[in-house]
Amino acid sequence: MTTTVGPATDAGWLWSELGLVAEVTADIDGGGLDALVGLALRRNPRRAHLLVSRVLGKHLPVDPATALAAGARLAAQVRRLPGLTAPGLTALDPVASSQGAAGQGAAGQGAAGQGAVEDGPLVIGYCETATALGHAVADGLPGSHYLHTTRRDTPGVPPVLEFTESHSHASFHWLVPRDPAILHDTRPIVLVDDELSTGRTALGTIRGLHAHAPRGHYVVAALVDARPALAQVAFTELAAELAVRIDVVSLIAATVAVPPDIAERAARIRARFAPLPPDPDAAPDSDSSPGSGRESESGLALGSSSPVRWLSASWPADLPDGGRFGWSSRDGRRLDALLDPLAATVRAALTVPSGRTLVLGTEEFMYVPMRIARALARGGAGDVRYQSTTRSPVHPLDADGCAIRSALTFPAPDDPRRVSHVYNVRPGRYDDIVVIVDAGVDASAPIPVADPSGLVAQLREHAPVTVLTIAAQSPAPRPAAPSPLPAAARPTGPDTAATSADGGLPLRGQNASMTTPVRTIGSGSYDPADVTFLLTDLSDVDLERPTEDREEAMQAGRHYSEDLPVEYQPDDSYLRLYHQALERSARRVALATGVVAELVRVTKPEPVLVSIARAGTPVGILMRRWYGFRHGLDVPHHAISVIKDRGVDMNAVRHLTDRFDRAALQFVDGWTGKGVMTRVLTEALAGLGLDDTLAVLADPARCVSLYGTRDDFLIPSACLNSTVSGLVSRTVLNAEHIGPDDFHGAKFYRDLAPHDLSRHFIETVAAQFDAVADEVDATWPALWAADRTPTWEGWAAVERIAADYDIPDVVMVKPGVGEATRVLLRRVPWRILVAPDRLDELAHVLALAADRGVPVEERADLPFSCVGLVRPLGATPTFHTPGARWRPPTT
Repeated sequence: MTTTVGPATDAGWLWSELGLVAEVTADIDGGGLDALVGLALRRNPRRAHLLVSRVLGKHLPVDPATALAAGARLAAQVRRLPGLTAPGLTALDPVASSQGAAGQGAAGQGAAGQGAVEDGPLVIGYCETATALGHAVADGLPGSHYLHTTRRDTPGVPPVLEFTESHSHASFHWLVPRDPAILHDTRPIVLVDDELSTGRTALGTIRGLHAHAPRGHYVVAALVDARPALAQVAFTELAAELAVRIDVVSLIAATVAVPPDIAERAARIRARFAPLPPDPDAAPDSDSSPGSGRESESGLALGSSSPVRWLSASWPADLPDGGRFGWSSRDGRRLDALLDPLAATVRAALTVPSGRTLVLGTEEFMYVPMRIARALARGGAGDVRYQSTTRSPVHPLDADGCAIRSALTFPAPDDPRRVSHVYNVRPGRYDDIVVIVDAGVDASAPIPVADPSGLVAQLREHAPVTVLTIAAQSPAPRPAAPSPLPAAARPTGPDTAATSADGGLPLRGQNASMTTPVRTIGSGSYDPADVTFLLTDLSDVDLERPTEDREEAMQAGRHYSEDLPVEYQPDDSYLRLYHQALERSARRVALATGVVAELVRVTKPEPVLVSIARAGTPVGILMRRWYGFRHGLDVPHHAISVIKDRGVDMNAVRHLTDRFDRAALQFVDGWTGKGVMTRVLTEALAGLGLDDTLAVLADPARCVSLYGTRDDFLIPSACLNSTVSGLVSRTVLNAEHIGPDDFHGAKFYRDLAPHDLSRHFIETVAAQFDAVADEVDATWPALWAADRTPTWEGWAAVERIAADYDIPDVVMVKPGVGEATRVLLRRVPWRILVAPDRLDELAHVLALAADRGVPVEERADLPFSCVGLVRPLGATPTFHTPGARWRPPTT
């Protein structure tokens, strides 16, 4: 049934003035969209609205029973699917249970109350928003095991899998199970999130999980399913591609139509109310002045003299404090036994035990505080509400009908280098506030009473505060014993087999079913002594798709590595710019090459270079040439595929470790933007005894320790595509053409040979080695002795830019001159941001932008020379940010 739903009375004006129209297509509870979400404003010039959950317990305070019941209702939808729960088991109502939300513990005992049965699904919740929701869903699925993703770093406990979450203020998160074997059985997996907007996060997670350990059934469960039609099709396509079943369940399915002038509408609304609060990403300020002398309804004076009580829970050493490392039914039963004593401890500390109490969890740490809040309410503590602090910034608007009315912003308790927020904590609303933190938070250090920006210092302006620390232990470090590499494609004959006319080396995989050789790209158009590409030759396969079609498919969930963009061939004027850039920067590239090559030699006197195809390949060749020029070394160099969200080509890695000392392998790339390749290498090579350190020419993102420079300068090879990369395409990982024993693939563009500048680029830079040799010798020792610790400043800048422009996925923000060039060459560019003082170095970027009709904006706060933004679906290419200096494209 499809119905058009009008908003609730109090919020009607906001929906109307923003021009939003909600259409509900399925409603399990029958209460309408307003029963589940409220409306708030974003701090953003384009997409100004935000749907805020009324039942999640994250941004808005809720009765803890309401939040737990929402999880129970969502679990009921999952239970209706066949094959999800063990026969004979009955889930208990987590709200009606005598222990509050004891469903996981009680249900895990079985109908007869016997020992734990865990043959139900594996439930995975997404941090930070859905950690408690996922746990509540697991409560309602008998025999399930629960695990949630995390953004916390746990020393000695390496992540098993890494994901990127679309629409998130902090995108990277990891799975860190105490027992990694939990991910390897064949039980169904239930992924739980509060809202499905595009579904890209779930699609990427399923791909990653399936590549790690295949199974036949995945379920995605969300409170609200707001996917557009194209995104729904992507789920069907993925199921067919992987030959698995993928179900999606929700409490309500709806879409919200957004008018094109919503930014102007939101601006007019803001103008009628209070001015914008401080920038949530800037240094936080207190929400109110100390010592204001306000009074709560209990008559206690509020302000800097409000009391703060510090409590520490008695917690079993082997009981986790949530699902970050995994949660079993036995853990659930043990928590049930602790809840009443914990609630009694908290109640004894309250100034008004029967009054109005807010219990605050902290970011990912939501479930145990929610359960304690429920036990506190059941024990007669009066009106108890629960919510959590959050990383996500929201624009408060103090007006009836807006879900987010006020905000406190403070250093995050687990990492004071970033900020966190809590919403709708207002004067006179509560008699007591209870903050519950876990062992990952030093409760007193980042939030001392004297610090006016700290969480506790701000909360005590509104009510007396009690801080309860749950001191659970982290898992013991796992041994770092090398795990075996997967079976790989490797040659059956000598490694020196003759190459074919186009440089291809015939290889045969170990798979007995393979009866024909796998032909590789060989050395492409490079000198065969300079590099060997470990890439399957797909030259005869039609993989190119029009740029617009490809962009739409990628934003709907298709992975970029499954096909190729059409190769952009520049005109003569652009080629002149390339040659001018090469002439201007050849010496600088040579200097950076020598410096990074010497840094590598400190620990690897005779390295084996492994470049990331294709941007890293020219750099690997130049480093190889430097070693020959300066040290008389003839070092091996291979290029392999590394793909974001898909990982490293482990068949290629096995090929290399079978032939060389693994301690000598050195991975090489051209430059850093967000640091994605660094993260992918670290995750993929964990436990294999391989050095995952990446060496690059330029590290403007400050995410590696081996680099020639950290300046964001133009490496001319970024200006062109295959014609400066050995006539080799981007790498491809498409199951239709790449088997499990094959190297990743690529195409060799023989028809572009008349335009090939690959060897010319190498020779031009190498010709500068003699001129820079003395400067290299003077530079690298001081750099080696300096502090080269990665700070990841580039990633932080990308997150700020994504928030400023409301980019739905940080992968659509391409920082640095190299990445911005790539956006213009093979994506659908939305706009280019440039640093005004670097314009003289960006002639090729400006020329490409003009050629493609892409607006260019000057921003003085960029840590990069320029940044390319991929156009989100539905966005107009001519929109620009108020206050930024805008240059229309020239012709």
